Amino acid sequence: MADDLIYVDHAATTPVHPQVAEAMAPFLDRAFGNPSSLHGLGRDAAVALDAARDEVAQILNARPSELIFGSGGSESINTALKGVAFAQQHAGAGTHIVTTAVEHHAVLHTLEYLERFGFEITRLEVDAEGFVDPDQVARAIGGETVLVSVMLANNEVGTIQPIAAIAAAVKERGRELGRRVPLHTDAVQAPGQLPLDVVELDVDLLSISAHKFRGPKGAGLLYLRRGTPFLAQQTGGGQERNRRAGTENLPAIVGLATALAIAERRRPEFVREVGRVRDAFLARVLAELPGAVRNGPATDRLPNNANVHFEGVDGQQLLDELDRVGVAASSGSACTTSSWEPSHVLLAMGADQQAAAGSLRVTLGLENTIAQTDAIVERLKAILPTLQGAAQPSSPTGARA
Repeated sequence: MADDLIYVDHAATTPVHPQVAEAMAPFLDRAFGNPSSLHGLGRDAAVALDAARDEVAQILNARPSELIFGSGGSESINTALKGVAFAQQHAGAGTHIVTTAVEHHAVLHTLEYLERFGFEITRLEVDAEGFVDPDQVARAIGGETVLVSVMLANNEVGTIQPIAAIAAAVKERGRELGRRVPLHTDAVQAPGQLPLDVVELDVDLLSISAHKFRGPKGAGLLYLRRGTPFLAQQTGGGQERNRRAGTENLPAIVGLATALAIAERRRPEFVREVGRVRDAFLARVLAELPGAVRNGPATDRLPNNANVHFEGVDGQQLLDELDRVGVAASSGSACTTSSWEPSHVLLAMGADQQAAAGSLRVTLGLENTIAQTDAIVERLKAILPTLQGAAQPSSPTGARA
């Protein structure tokens, strides 16, 4: 990374922590054994795998046997949703799933996939700050409901959902119906910023991804509460207690465990210091930049997340200009090979098309400073007049240039 680059896209990915790289290194070289092998190298690998599993289980307040290692957040989410849904469809328990309109595409696209197999999906609306009402979740549950999936923290605007309250409402509704309704949460953005005690959250399934908290890419985790209906989605060998076949990526798993331990240890510092930098940045943006509007809640949001839009500004052009002046940020819009699409999250929160397509997401890490965010504000001051001027009406009809 260039020395003069200001990186504020930590919700997308993070650099690997030096201690994580150091912990992984032996398993890329001399301790390269397969944990399923019976010789000495294999036994040593199995010991390391068990140690990583135990470390993560302690942080999550889970049983080691309830953890399934995989390739990342998307696989974890796919495994959770498909595994629980198909298991209960096969058992005749039902085919209805409840979620929200602001979930990550890993959830939404997986549920679209399940619709092809006869599942009915209820996508709940959220309020203007991105929150879903726990009672609303409970009311959506019926006699055919086999799963609820609500994210812990939103990847775009940082909204922290009241998962424990949602869990309580889901459990109460399940008791009324005389059935168990498993609850999954996408917690990919939460490690190092929020507590991840699965007993306190009272969830049945939880997904995380190592590269969001300074671990390696290609490593993820699914917590699967004991007794939750589940059908393995990747078959072959008997790895991960027959729930996810394939030789375990031991270096990445060790990296995930090490990174999660560091993130949890430093969580109070992260919340305090990164939140302070975020608040200072937002205060300047809203006070000094014309047409700036905050997206998402003022409180109950991730401490590293700032999301704003600027009236009359195209999001793709803004990111291009920031990249040109050495700022790596993101947007609420999704860039595909064919189009620049408005943020489905902001649209669900009631934003208009321009705001949903013109937002700026700044997500911070411990290495970011107020001096850096001040520099971003100054660069925005230089960029925005040109972009906003280009969006002004060129004729009385209001057509844009």
